[in-house]
Amino acid sequence: MDSSNERGRPQARKAGRRRTPAGLGRACLWTACAAGLLHAAFSLYWAVGGRWLLDTVGQWAVQESADAPLQTGLLLGAVALFKAAAALIPTASAYGRVPWPGLWRAVSWIGAVVLVLYGGANTVVSNAVLAGLIRPDTGYNRMATIGHAWLWDPLFLLWGAALLGYLLLSRAGRDSRRERAR
Repeated sequence: MDSSNERGRPQARKAGRRRTPAGLGRACLWTACAAGLLHAAFSLYWAVGGRWLLDTVGQWAVQESADAPLQTGLLLGAVALFKAAAALIPTASAYGRVPWPGLWRAVSWIGAVVLVLYGGANTVVSNAVLAGLIRPDTGYNRMATIGHAWLWDPLFLLWGAALLGYLLLSRAGRDSRRERAR
């Protein structure tokens, strides 16, 4: 409950007050959406010919972009669309802007778990390679490993963890609304 000043105007929330689960859930949702759209933006940037940070994905990506720019651009464009949809659909569903919210919620659960497992495992392995704990027999590309250890895979992990946080927090809210409706 917000307090009011002597003129009856609501005062800002005091520092240190805890957010509601719904407020935390929305923050998680928007964090997930931003992380996914950032991933999508880079894929789109590379699809239209951008090269900045492409070497952090892998030398294969740089080579494919040089050898077959049209095919690589089309593939990366499709990847960008998929990532953007995966970022936007849970958000649109949360605000009632897409049909079949139950379907999208189930798909979001699967996506969140996959993102956490994929991003988490690759972040750990890439950092272990950089630390010398794992030594690949064939060597490794340092720039790509840094990109996966410190940028792309942690961003996948953040995306998945934030989406998972939203799904968990909003589930509790749905359950309490159901209880009140009874």
